[in-house]
Amino acid sequence: QVQPVESGGGLVQAGDSLRLSCAGSGRTFSRYAIGWFRQAPGKEREFVAAISWSSGSTYYADSVKGRCTISRDVAKNTVYLQMNSLEPEEAARYYCAADRATARDMGAKVRETGVDYWGQGTQVTVSS
Repeated sequence: QVQPVESGGGLVQAGDSLRLSCAGSGRTFSRYAIGWFRQAPGKEREFVAAISWSSGSTYYADSVKGRCTISRDVAKNTVYLQMNSLEPEEAARYYCAADRATARDMGAKVRETGVDYWGQGTQVTVSS
């Protein structure tokens, strides 16, 4: 089992950039796809981006494609989410999840089935 631990959230102005980190605790991410999700109060959890640990293949929600980059550091057992040009509507608590799925399938799996492991989340606030 691997426990995702998120960090890097904070308060930013609209248009600013932020990098979130998801560190794997206990075991490596090698057998998993790692996804980033966000949830604002009263809203459903929303898929943002995912990466396959083994291949490095990435998949993005249409809403962030071109502004967001997900990457991994194998040596640090950490996944990063670089977010640029943040909008106020993207303020949310951001969660990292690990699952034995492809990066492409992560969003659907969270919505329809659930995933193996969730982190505690890190708060991102975007002011206009």
